[in-house]
Amino acid sequence: MHDYGNVLGMSPEEKDRKIERLEQENQALRERIAELERYLGLNSETSSKPPSSDGLKKKSKNRTKSLREKGLRPSGGQLGHQGQTLEQVLQPDTIIEHTTPCLCHGCGCDVSQISVERIIKRQVFDIPAPQIIVTEHQVGVKQCPQCQSTIQGRFPESVKAPVQYGVRIKAVATYLHHQHFIPEDRLSEVFQDIFGCKITPGTIANTTKLLAQIIEPVVTKIEKSVKESPVKHLDETGFRIGGKTQWLHVVSTEQLSWYRVSNKRKDIEILSELKGTVVHDHWKPYYQLNSVNHALCNAHHLRELTALEEIELESWAKSMKKLLLLACHYKNRYQSGIPENIVARLNQLYEQILKRGLDFHQLQPPLARKGNRGRQKRRVGHNLLVRFQNFKIDVLRFLTDTNVPFTNNQAERDLRMMKCKQKISGGFRSFSNAVSFANIRSFLSTASKQGFNLLSVLIDALQGNISIFFAS
Repeated sequence: MHDYGNVLGMSPEEKDRKIERLEQENQALRERIAELERYLGLNSETSSKPPSSDGLKKKSKNRTKSLREKGLRPSGGQLGHQGQTLEQVLQPDTIIEHTTPCLCHGCGCDVSQISVERIIKRQVFDIPAPQIIVTEHQVGVKQCPQCQSTIQGRFPESVKAPVQYGVRIKAVATYLHHQHFIPEDRLSEVFQDIFGCKITPGTIANTTKLLAQIIEPVVTKIEKSVKESPVKHLDETGFRIGGKTQWLHVVSTEQLSWYRVSNKRKDIEILSELKGTVVHDHWKPYYQLNSVNHALCNAHHLRELTALEEIELESWAKSMKKLLLLACHYKNRYQSGIPENIVARLNQLYEQILKRGLDFHQLQPPLARKGNRGRQKRRVGHNLLVRFQNFKIDVLRFLTDTNVPFTNNQAERDLRMMKCKQKISGGFRSFSNAVSFANIRSFLSTASKQGFNLLSVLIDALQGNISIFFAS
């Protein structure tokens, strides 16, 4: 706390120095308050924070707010949309005929001899009660009367133990565990309640290891294919392994998903041979990939611009957000390529908004700096403008390349379910288990994107048949 009692006894020079020091402290406090207010104002709609971090007390206006502008079409299914509903089948499995009354309930007339004019049909779709089917394999044993040798038949190669689970039950367990993330202990309860068979967590873990070994050639092919794709999406997220934070990386396209686990976030040397275009969220280490073109995620930019518009009240941010949304509209409208005159006009507006924003920040007083070394600290909006200026080609690459999307949502979607797994199970005890999980998820995600039935694919894989992934 400052002592102001001796101010009257100060010389003019001492007063000026004190006023200057107090002004510096006041500016630093104002900047600190603005920084804290900005931090408190950030949420999942104005930053990269997940929606779960917003808490239960969400603002009512944010519940329905979207970055998409209001369109002319009403909500819901549009005219001509092909709907889906449960339809009757021509040949039901079971038919139950219900008798028609013999007396007319209007006048009491006997209608027992009157022939039926038409049949009204109602069909109920249901599943039979699940049941474990036990198949016993038997081979006969004989003894040679001359040499006394024992002769017996051969069991099928898949039948290796006196008692074992079949491939279908293992496939169902694997499907529920790795596609829907039911933990092993709870999965044992599920099988007990549904099938009356309590498969042990150890059996599920052994099945995971077996499947991971079988699909290694498939994962290798997925890795090779995704690296050769003209456009691929990159992202990463934290992954808990052995009580420590490790990293899960994804490289994906609309048809492929390749997950890999790493001890370090910056472990991108394996991506050094990538070609084509990579879409990402401007994580700087990705720019060490020199042999590719870069495209930046504009969904991240829209959230940052929304924060600048609502928290810092910077008008240029609102204009830039409208411009990016308009560019996205043209991207969706002209699937085969945006006309050159529209691209030129969008670039012109981009430069004008960029100049307006930079001019605005040039007029702002400089931020207080700690010490005399290092570059001058910039405001959040100023940093974003510098990014828009230095990486303009990457920000707007979607305008000129029809294969490049507006956002990096493909990688975001591919990582979302992996975070769901972490929320349910908390993490992995060993690095090898995490690698097995990542490989199986690469296998399942790719199969799902290509339209395969996942349960059928798992059954084939556990039987050693993975040729379907090598057809192309």
